[in-house]
Amino acid sequence: MAATAPLDEEKRIARQFPEEVATGGDLDLVDDICTADVVDHSPLGEIAGREDLKAQIRGIRESFEDFTASVEDIVAEGDTVAMRVHLSGRHVGEFMGVPATDRDVEIENMVFTRFEGGQIAERWVQPDMLGLMQQVGAVDLPGN
Repeated sequence: MAATAPLDEEKRIARQFPEEVATGGDLDLVDDICTADVVDHSPLGEIAGREDLKAQIRGIRESFEDFTASVEDIVAEGDTVAMRVHLSGRHVGEFMGVPATDRDVEIENMVFTRFEGGQIAERWVQPDMLGLMQQVGAVDLPGN
């Protein structure tokens, strides 16, 4: 069954976050595509509001040069869009207490985005933090 027009529009908007906001650095777009009280749940902590969300993205982009977030898969049902997103960049600034390593990183990320009134109201972001911490040398697995 083909997606309905509203679901297609929600998928388009959901993609804008990784592709245009996170990768392209268009932080002003957050004001257009997110509700004023948008909530973001991630390993970096729960934040609420557009300005805090912009600050979080700004920090990620400062920590990872050439940061890219590429949508690999996207599905939608009801008021939710789910995406599998490939993240990459070079670790050039402190991130979660880990000093810059100048290492290239690549991880997978799962994002669930809930909509209200055609805007992003809530996001659940689950990147492969163990993989990231291994790649920047902050974590070694037993036996390695």
